[in-house]
Amino acid sequence: MRIVVLDGFTLNPGDLTWDALRELGPAEIYDRSGPAELLPRAAFAEVLLTNKTLLDRQTIGKLPQLRYIGVLATGTNVVDLEAARERAIPVTNVPAYGTASVAQATLALLLELTNGVGHHAQTVRSGRWSQQPDFCYWEQPLIELSGLSLGIIGFGRIGRAMANLAHALGMNILVSTSALKSPPAFVRPVDLETLFRQSDVVTLHCPLTPETKELVNAQRLSWMKPTSFLLNTSRGALIDEPVLAEALNAGRIAGAGLDVLSQEPPLPENPLLQARNCLITPHCAWGTRAARQRLMKVAVENVRAFLNGHPQNVVN
Repeated sequence: MRIVVLDGFTLNPGDLTWDALRELGPAEIYDRSGPAELLPRAAFAEVLLTNKTLLDRQTIGKLPQLRYIGVLATGTNVVDLEAARERAIPVTNVPAYGTASVAQATLALLLELTNGVGHHAQTVRSGRWSQQPDFCYWEQPLIELSGLSLGIIGFGRIGRAMANLAHALGMNILVSTSALKSPPAFVRPVDLETLFRQSDVVTLHCPLTPETKELVNAQRLSWMKPTSFLLNTSRGALIDEPVLAEALNAGRIAGAGLDVLSQEPPLPENPLLQARNCLITPHCAWGTRAARQRLMKVAVENVRAFLNGHPQNVVN
């Protein structure tokens, strides 16, 4: 069973090992595969693993040997699931591997927006503190989170983890989701408009679907308080980016913390790159070694389960 990994570098930049996958059969591991390299590399693959390399209907149709597609992530929008289903090709993903890491990164963005730890540490390094007439200073409002309201859109594993972290900090938790099963007692379910209007912080933890594309639009941004923050560690296309940049630059909301953008890497002209008080990290919330180890383990287990005739984590 020939195994091909199309873009394995972000999962394993060198600190993990592919040995467990290689035990399952001959495996070719590529760091990255460009459009011209995709078909030659995948032509004879029976098991194909991808992270962000696009496998559309046309590509799948040109791979007659293909029997299985494994996505090295939770989101599966890089694969045409219907085209794979028509060929009886199971597509699997890796759910839940990054829950703790992504929630932690979301909180880190919020803490930087409200405390400016990184910013103030850099000013000290540049000599600002040594030049101060007083024993202390701060260059932005320092905001206490206790007593503020966090609005969570999407209440899956990461949304729940974020709720627990915020509750531990004394925040009030509002949630808007399509399905809210057994919420903790400290969670208050609300409709989307109420969430945007009442939250001091809005954080996105929902999947990207046709219904959620540009969920954060001009109208919903207009509902937010001018003192509020927006966080997104889910999918960039959940936000209308030019509209958010305009709202930030006009001071209609206080700031944003983003780990994802609609195009990655972003074009230099993306307006959010220069927007006022907009913190952007390079889609690295998932990238702790612990999370990547879990991802690798489950990805290999998915292939093993398929080879044993009992595929798991099938999404199509």
